Amino acid sequence: MPSGQQARAQAAAITPGRGFPEADAAPTDRVLALFGGHRLSPAQRRIAQYMIDHLTEAAFLSITDLAERVGVSQPSVTRFATSLGFSGFPALREALQPIALSAVAGSPDTREEIRRNELQAAIDAEIENLESLRRLVADPGQILDMGRELASSVPLTVLGLRISVSLAEYFAYAARRIHPDVRLVTRGGSVAYDALLQSREAGGTWVLAFAMPRHANETLSAMRTARRTGLRVALITDLTLGPLVDEADVTLTAATGSRLVFDSYAAPGVLSASVLQAMADAQPERTQLRLDRYEQAAEQHDFFLED
Repeated sequence: MPSGQQARAQAAAITPGRGFPEADAAPTDRVLALFGGHRLSPAQRRIAQYMIDHLTEAAFLSITDLAERVGVSQPSVTRFATSLGFSGFPALREALQPIALSAVAGSPDTREEIRRNELQAAIDAEIENLESLRRLVADPGQILDMGRELASSVPLTVLGLRISVSLAEYFAYAARRIHPDVRLVTRGGSVAYDALLQSREAGGTWVLAFAMPRHANETLSAMRTARRTGLRVALITDLTLGPLVDEADVTLTAATGSRLVFDSYAAPGVLSASVLQAMADAQPERTQLRLDRYEQAAEQHDFFLED
């Protein structure tokens, strides 16, 4: 049986669409048809039940998020997918997504009826942001190229100041599981300068910067500092033009939600996870080795709660 990473690599290949069980059947029945007739372990039954109970959410989760929601390991999710006959979790997710979308489309409420308050309007706006991102990644070449470059930069510096700290911390936390040396910079000024210089002297070639509104002057200053030290700059932002974009070697954009008192980051979060996926797939053997080591450490030290 292929490893979890090998299964993901196989699933990432462009292949003809997989047939779905009885398109006219109810969404729950179609999901049950995917899972039925297979001998599942207790952990796999928990995964299946979660997907049935939370179909419209589970069909769009990453393998990491799904594993955490269910309380199982990532390899358990991969084994679940392969036990159903899929090449890996991405292939299973692709099979579930049209079913989940049909469940949403089949709701008797119209969009006008659903949009009853400002919170729902904000969520609608984020859905539009995700649709824009979906169109952007119809050709994933730029993300794949960025993933390869960031994966090869050792060390890799991740920069996020002020409101962008949360996205940078998320990215750095996840990247450390698949990359040997990730350095997080969340303070500007001389602290950022020292960290960027040290990263370049240690052999780093790239810094990944996050810049969400309101855009900070110190982010621009840190990006200029990075370029002066010889680092190349990859930028994730909501901007398509401006001085931040001018200072970046490559820019990926995702809109933020601005309907509430504080911005929300559904699309930038998905974009960040996509870059992490591209990094993982750029170095599959290293990724699998590091994920296996992390899984062993998690089991040895009881990092997570048992159900």
